[in-house]
Amino acid sequence: MIKNKLLRMDNVGIVVESLDDAISFFEEIGLNLEGRATVEGEWAGRVTGLGSQCVEIALMVTPDGHSRLELSRFLTPPTISDHRTAPVNSLGYLRVMFTVQDIDEMVSRLTKYGALLVGEVVQYEDSHRLCYIRGVEGLLIGLAEQLGNK
Repeated sequence: MIKNKLLRMDNVGIVVESLDDAISFFEEIGLNLEGRATVEGEWAGRVTGLGSQCVEIALMVTPDGHSRLELSRFLTPPTISDHRTAPVNSLGYLRVMFTVQDIDEMVSRLTKYGALLVGEVVQYEDSHRLCYIRGVEGLLIGLAEQLGNK
């Protein structure tokens, strides 16, 4: 019997209040806007289980072209809960982590967009420097800088 194999992870979805602010923030991290559209109607609601819906989406892609974020702003139905301030040990999807060239420089740049360092930048052995920030709309973002052979 031939098993169906996984081809790739397509994207991670993040629901936001301001699509424009989220796009600007993730562009500052280094992602590129791949496309923007409005998705609406009963057919889309059949996928999500929400019934008829209207959602503005923006697809952001990493510079290597391998990873994507789908940013969504729901017009209808309205959002019903907010997990943005949940601590790191909460159940469910929680954060997205990006590898950056210079973590200190990136944190400095993102603070201009209102990002706050959650704890501190720490070093894990001789391998990585890591931190979490609360970015635009309080989204939890992980940053990692690989040390040594970059």
